[in-house]
Amino acid sequence: MIKKEFKAESKRLLEMMINSIYTQKEIFLRELISNSSDAIDKIYYKALTDDQLVFNKDDYYIRITADKDNRTLTLSDTGIGMTQEELENNLGIIAKSGSLAFKTENEAKDGHNIIGQFGVGFYSAFMVADQVTVISKALGSDQAYRWESEGTEGYTIEPCEKDTVGTEITLKIKENTEDDQYDEYLEEYRLRSIIKKYSDFIRYPIKMEVSGHRPKEGSEGEFEEYKEEKTLNSMVPIWRKNKSELTQEDYENFYAEKRYGFDKPLTYVHVKADGAVVYNAILFIPEHTPFDYYSKEYEKGLELYSNGVLIMDKCSDLLPDYFSFVKGMVDSEDLSLNISREMLQHDRQLTLIAKNIKSKIKSQLQTLLKDDREKYETFFKAFGRQLKFGVYNDYGANKDLLSDLLLFTSSKEKKLVSLDEYVSRMPEEQKYIYYASGTSVERIEKLPQTELVADKGYEILYFTDDIDEFAIKMLMNYKEKEFKSVSSGDLGIESDADDAAVNADAEENKELFEAMKNLLSGKVKDVKASKRLKSHPVCLSAEGELSIEMEKVLSAMPSGEGVKADKILEINVHHDVFQSLKAAFDKDQEKLGLFTNLLYNQALLIEGLPLQDPVDFTNDICKIMV
Repeated sequence: MIKKEFKAESKRLLEMMINSIYTQKEIFLRELISNSSDAIDKIYYKALTDDQLVFNKDDYYIRITADKDNRTLTLSDTGIGMTQEELENNLGIIAKSGSLAFKTENEAKDGHNIIGQFGVGFYSAFMVADQVTVISKALGSDQAYRWESEGTEGYTIEPCEKDTVGTEITLKIKENTEDDQYDEYLEEYRLRSIIKKYSDFIRYPIKMEVSGHRPKEGSEGEFEEYKEEKTLNSMVPIWRKNKSELTQEDYENFYAEKRYGFDKPLTYVHVKADGAVVYNAILFIPEHTPFDYYSKEYEKGLELYSNGVLIMDKCSDLLPDYFSFVKGMVDSEDLSLNISREMLQHDRQLTLIAKNIKSKIKSQLQTLLKDDREKYETFFKAFGRQLKFGVYNDYGANKDLLSDLLLFTSSKEKKLVSLDEYVSRMPEEQKYIYYASGTSVERIEKLPQTELVADKGYEILYFTDDIDEFAIKMLMNYKEKEFKSVSSGDLGIESDADDAAVNADAEENKELFEAMKNLLSGKVKDVKASKRLKSHPVCLSAEGELSIEMEKVLSAMPSGEGVKADKILEINVHHDVFQSLKAAFDKDQEKLGLFTNLLYNQALLIEGLPLQDPVDFTNDICKIMV
């Protein structure tokens, strides 16, 4: 027996491995399985150049065996095995990777790639084991060797017996502690779950004896327990199959198996990229909004695989926030991983993949909008708010990318329309894209401010989401057409004659409007004759960038108190109520104050704004009635 110590730097690295490099202890099984897969791949490579070596894939597998009584977990493979020298070099020197050396000497062929590259994954076993024993017999060797270690103190190597080529790793699982239940790594259900999660697409069978119950022969209603060896992994990932082989049902089944959602995907994209960066991806757009989608608990991201091995559950760097609803996976050989293979180094490959994925999602949504309007509207009702937020966020950096995907309810069609559809049917003389904001379509349709625009026959977009107006303010224009609120001071549709008439009314009633303005001091910026009102007596409009609807949204936020739009009280000088105002101004100043307050509160109610003093308002109504 040869007893050796790890070098000082190896001791420190091993301590790091056990305590800090990996964030989840379950990763150890992924690492050991990946090493076994590499060992089988090495035989495959040799078979490509050695005529004496025949590679029959059915002869190669990985087997997992759990022994609860002895607290051991054994992983064996039919791979290339290791000589005494390789055991010392690959296991005795931490972070020296036999796989990386082999990978450097042998270029990948037929889609096979060696997974391991750092030479540290094996040592993750010490996170769950007090003792690790490796028995290995190398291809072409008559002698097997046993490598054994209890951790940082060192290891032993000695000759032993092994009938077949390959490697067998036995972990003596630790006893439970207050913080960790190591027993779980001896439980069949837990092992199956870890294998399915991380190693489902390892290209060789991962076998394990599993137990179950079945009807007992010759007996009704009785069951018997049975045990049988099963292959736990699916081996060939769907994304590596040709698209022509796959049906919609295959994609939907994959979506369900990966638990991307409890619904069915609305649509999907299967990407096989072979250019500046090589990767496969399947991207799904869900049909329904996840229950936690608009909460802090929701995590965006795609599953990230490296050569079929799961590296990250949710790689958020692959999706922009505005496409955070997308589910799916990416598999690439070109990723630069950190030493634990749990996290990515931020590099050019990742940036290129993310950019490509963003383009694919945008293209798929545009296709859906063009070719299957009903499906797109289903998508937009679920996730349109997120697209609008994407227009507003990052100071409008993504507005050009997203503007073609937006939909709003139309005053003419009473259904969702795109900005392109709106602009394409604008009358030649129409200068602006008009919109009105409110809590619902029904409420907006009753707004007095819509009268003039509607009378002109112009289409109005109804903004019912609180993000709508903020997004449009950031967008500013679409196809050189500026957006204009029906509540803005200048609608751009009044004729010179209309302007002259309004100016004359304003001059004639200048003192009345000034008196009303003084009565509403601090509440409105001005009182003036309205250009837009036809049948209603009063409305509010706003000056400046902050609209009344935006004020309501901001005021509802914790830090939004005191945010106020510059409000204008507009009076319809052709309404019967205005004659009462004039009479009160001439003869009864107290009644003028009463009428002014009533009209102001009426305008607030129309806008859905809270009354500053509901008791005063009801008292004013009583005074009118008396």
